[in-house]
Amino acid sequence: MEVSTIFSTFATKVKFMGSKEKLVERFKKKPKDFTYEETINLLSYFGYEVHNKGATSGSRVRFKNEATGVYIDIHRPHPRSIMKEWMVKAIYQHLKSNNLI
Repeated sequence: MEVSTIFSTFATKVKFMGSKEKLVERFKKKPKDFTYEETINLLSYFGYEVHNKGATSGSRVRFKNEATGVYIDIHRPHPRSIMKEWMVKAIYQHLKSNNLI
């Protein structure tokens, strides 16, 4: 059997994951070191955009999906970028309840 035939057979059986899929799979494991930057990327994949609640919003950030009107409010972590475990769980539940993951 030729190498190209072996590779094409292998390629059809194995799904190559892109960065979006890898990030979603990582998030589903609810890691303790998930960052705010990863959260922004994850939510943007599902159509959410950052909407600050105003000049006095402090660390509160609203992510809104313009297409559906659904939003989620989170707290931006500080001084480090690592998300709190309870916040990762809340985002996970939000995405799951909206049939996104």
